[in-house]
Amino acid sequence: MPGANLQPSTEGVYLTKSLIVQRNMPVPVEKEDPEKISEALASLQVVRLDREKISCIANLPDLKHVHSIYLQQNQIKKIENLNCFPNLKFLSLSGNYINKVQNLQSLLKLKFLDLSQNCIDTLDIDELPLNLAILDLTGNKCRNQKGYRECVLAALPHLIELDNKAISKQKIILQNNEEEENSSEESDYEDCPELFQPLSTEKDFFVDLHNEFSSRSAQRRETAMREHETRLEELRQRQNLRQLVFSTSEG
Repeated sequence: MPGANLQPSTEGVYLTKSLIVQRNMPVPVEKEDPEKISEALASLQVVRLDREKISCIANLPDLKHVHSIYLQQNQIKKIENLNCFPNLKFLSLSGNYINKVQNLQSLLKLKFLDLSQNCIDTLDIDELPLNLAILDLTGNKCRNQKGYRECVLAALPHLIELDNKAISKQKIILQNNEEEENSSEESDYEDCPELFQPLSTEKDFFVDLHNEFSSRSAQRRETAMREHETRLEELRQRQNLRQLVFSTSEG
């Protein structure tokens, strides 16, 4: 858990457009060809750069098609230069060295934010994007602030999950309609319950996200099973060789 006791390495890696292309494109792109790099970046939708020892996010060109970024388990200390992802919906920064929530207000479409296992002692609620639906700050000392959960829920009206705990539908309704009369609120909810589902327009995104996680989990299980079978085969071969050696020796 990087945010607890460890310190970031002095030798870090900058998150640059070249690094994004190198680690996320199926076909290698030559560093010396800026035109090919730009073409490759323009087609990206998902950026995966977890566990790359990244310590700093450089100033990047606009990447309008990117909707998901995985930056967990790196050495990032500051949230910055993410305004180049105007359509970003999913951002994972867990397991870094971030001590302050900042520079996220430009991400108007951000729905999922994972800042778990960082070094955030004090949370500035105003720095959180208003459209967040899922927020994870587990493993940060800021959760010990007095009234932490109540303040976050009051500031983020579309939130459906906070720190791996679902928010009841009734709380969501009250958050979205706190200025309306009780009678009007109950009537509206009975007639059109879909009005109080803040992610109704984003269902496909979260379904795709769930499917992607399920697929990755299945792949990990399949890989682990193959490794296990390979290991068993090695053990069987060693056992056969040992028996052969013993038989020869006894002979």
